[in-house]
Amino acid sequence: MTMKSASLTVSKDYKIGKISDRMFGSFVEHMGSVVYNGIYEPGHPTADENGFRQDVMDLVKELQLSVVRYPGGNFTSGYNWEDGIGPKEARPSRIDPAWRQIEPNTFGLNEFMQWTRQVGAEAIMTVNLGTRGIEQAKDILEYCNFAGGTMWSDLRKSHGILEPYRIKTWCLGNELDGEWQIARKTAAQYGQLALETAKVMKWVDPDIELVAVGSSARHMSTFPEWDRTVLEYTYDHADMLSLHHYIGKRENDTASYLAMPMEMERQIEEVIAACDYVRGVKRSNKVMQLSFDEWNVWREPDVAYTPWQIGCPYDWVKFHMEDALVFGSAMLTLLRHADRIQIACQSLLVNTIPMILTEKGGKAWRNPTFYPFLHASRYGRGVVLRSLVSSPKYDTAKYSDVPIIDPVTVYNEETGELTVFVVNRGDEPVKLEFDFRDFGGALAFAQHIVLKHERLNAVNTSDNPFEIAPQAGSGATIDGGRAEAWVDPYSWNVWRFRADPNTARGC
Repeated sequence: MTMKSASLTVSKDYKIGKISDRMFGSFVEHMGSVVYNGIYEPGHPTADENGFRQDVMDLVKELQLSVVRYPGGNFTSGYNWEDGIGPKEARPSRIDPAWRQIEPNTFGLNEFMQWTRQVGAEAIMTVNLGTRGIEQAKDILEYCNFAGGTMWSDLRKSHGILEPYRIKTWCLGNELDGEWQIARKTAAQYGQLALETAKVMKWVDPDIELVAVGSSARHMSTFPEWDRTVLEYTYDHADMLSLHHYIGKRENDTASYLAMPMEMERQIEEVIAACDYVRGVKRSNKVMQLSFDEWNVWREPDVAYTPWQIGCPYDWVKFHMEDALVFGSAMLTLLRHADRIQIACQSLLVNTIPMILTEKGGKAWRNPTFYPFLHASRYGRGVVLRSLVSSPKYDTAKYSDVPIIDPVTVYNEETGELTVFVVNRGDEPVKLEFDFRDFGGALAFAQHIVLKHERLNAVNTSDNPFEIAPQAGSGATIDGGRAEAWVDPYSWNVWRFRADPNTARGC
């Protein structure tokens, strides 16, 4: 058998862009058991006085989330935000047609804001432009961001929140091109409504930034025409355009599944093209940025959903090792576009295609997808370098020329640390050669982390939560400006190098 080899050449001067801290975000929606029996479960052994599960919160803090989007999602398009404020005993229970569940409203806006502050993240708020509109968007902004002396700001004060939240980022609705959405709209209908809502919101608070709704998915028949039309209305008032993408394995074809993030890459490129087209039409100096505020892998849930319940699991799934590899490649796809993507929110945080799983009244544990996100969040803050990659490739029935080695290189200019993230999509080890000569031979090997398992269908459970977990890798040998390492089959890898000429070379 011929040994497979690949090479990676990087220069500290060839930069794609600085990674926004908001690239490492997640999403909390009133859906299934994300909130109820997820992050919020009064009576749980670990719950604090607010009902927040501390076992879940400890895991969330590990991820070092920068932003969390709320309250949806499809839920937003039929939601009355006023139902979730004030004394809990006075809040109404309502039906939620989006997910066919009962919403008790015992967790609402103020609980969410308190929770985000405890986990150290900023809030991204989505307004209802489905069943509601300009007036309600203005009201919630006044409640959250206005100092006082008005109806809604004084009501907030009466609820015990004396200082305004000053939420910076607001989404102008959610997926309003989808037939599954409450109060679906055409691109022109939505574009006009988003424009008028944006105008009023920025009159109330000029310091906020707004995200216009882009196409819900690349497979939509209206993609990317929807994006173009919406931007022609909102380009001067919106700061970002949203993208959503879910990668799902529908056939027993691992090779094709591992290649699917390539479609995510194309979607980003096509949306950028639509943005730049409208920029040209408008003769604008502004470069439209992107908010990838829903992204994840997906597979069939492990638990059947029972409608019209509170906190019944929806898309509760134990992800496989295979899913973690696809998730890792999707994460790298986002990093490769750091010059245009300013926000990215993994969807969803807990219990719905999640990074964290819980049992009602019981344990919380990490899904395997937790780890690529954790590593990117910890070691992927810096500048993405434009790498020259040579990799063997493979073909499937659906994809051709799929690189077996999928890498991204991040350089932290302040610390001098260089991190290389690599997914091996193949079933054989690959010898990887690094060319760091542009760094002057001053790099030393620091750490190699690998996530792998002999079975691609392995999962983590409450009884065996570390079946899939990171481990020390085989390292790297480095000599001057060159290094070599072995990339294990079907693995997620993190190689860290430091600018420390006094550190011994080698493993």
